[in-house]
Amino acid sequence: MNIHEYQGKQLLRQYGVAVSNGTVAFSPDEAVKAAKELGTEVIVVKAQIHAGGRGKAGGVKIAKNLDEVRTYAKELLGKTLITHQTGPEGKEVKRLLIEEGSDIKKEYYLGLVLDRATDRVTLMGSEEGGMDIEEVAEETPEKIFKEVIDPVVGLTGFQARRMAFNMNIPNHLVNKAAKFMLGLYQVFVDKDASIVEINPLVVTGDDDVLALDAKFNFDENALYRHKDIQELRDFDEEDPKEIEASKYDLSYISLDGNIGCMVNGAGLAMATMDTINYYGGSPANFLDVGGGATAEKVTEAFKIILSDEAVKGIFVNIFGGIMKCDVIAEGVIAAAKEVGLQVPLVVRLEGTNVDKGKALLNESGLNITAADSMADGAQKIVELVG
Repeated sequence: MNIHEYQGKQLLRQYGVAVSNGTVAFSPDEAVKAAKELGTEVIVVKAQIHAGGRGKAGGVKIAKNLDEVRTYAKELLGKTLITHQTGPEGKEVKRLLIEEGSDIKKEYYLGLVLDRATDRVTLMGSEEGGMDIEEVAEETPEKIFKEVIDPVVGLTGFQARRMAFNMNIPNHLVNKAAKFMLGLYQVFVDKDASIVEINPLVVTGDDDVLALDAKFNFDENALYRHKDIQELRDFDEEDPKEIEASKYDLSYISLDGNIGCMVNGAGLAMATMDTINYYGGSPANFLDVGGGATAEKVTEAFKIILSDEAVKGIFVNIFGGIMKCDVIAEGVIAAAKEVGLQVPLVVRLEGTNVDKGKALLNESGLNITAADSMADGAQKIVELVG
């Protein structure tokens, strides 16, 4: 789950991590009011969407007076911002962060991520912060330094100071930067984040070390113990189908293809998508119904797939272990009858109660194409859709 920059900064403030002052605004009038309260000569008007690259896309404006604040707010609110992370469809700007200007002497990059190669949280830093950090990572990776953190002792003071020295933070600000990093790590661990990025981290003319931006991503599996983080969720930033899927504890991600997939198990789901691609098709979604799905859950999963107008055919690929094939069959039949199935449907069932499941499908009166294997099913749905 992602949150907005202004929400991330509110979270950092709670942990004593230095951030620039600002207020969220949902209208030009609110933007002007916020700018008045800040009372600084320079005001930054920043679009709030769940994507990076806003600066390059024109989503960050520098205002010198209140009239400019109002003009920029009117320009950005309701605008569809297209960045390298949004895709060509972009995201509509529905809120702004009105922030005080900063006297920036130098920009840096700082991030925390769960590194699956080491099974450790890793602190990353670079003196090449700002809008082109992706190019730095690709072209000069030696400029990005890493500190692998022992989960027992956490981020240590000497690791934080070593990172500050490697990033070429001015010597007299190393301890201040280290304190920033230690606070950032505490937020990351306490709130079960999976990624935190501060880009840029800045040193100001007043010798402050503060976050000018804040990107947070949280582990959705841990949200049940963080009600305060759940409340920060912005449903306007998410695909309606993915929101609906989350209500039924379904793992669903919308894709650009036209073949809907319903599979049990993340590994099998990815293998199914790869097989469809191999035979020339294009998956419309990733959908894992899980190992212990009920008929109701399967019915809802099927309805979510069919709510995507791009879907021209569906491939159900179930290997029943904990999940029983007859339960899957009951859910597919119920959903197909409820929504009035009009597209080709290929079903491959194996495992627990497979004969019972196949019998239910055969007796349903639905137009279902049976498949003997994943490869056979992928070929058949690609042919039917094509």
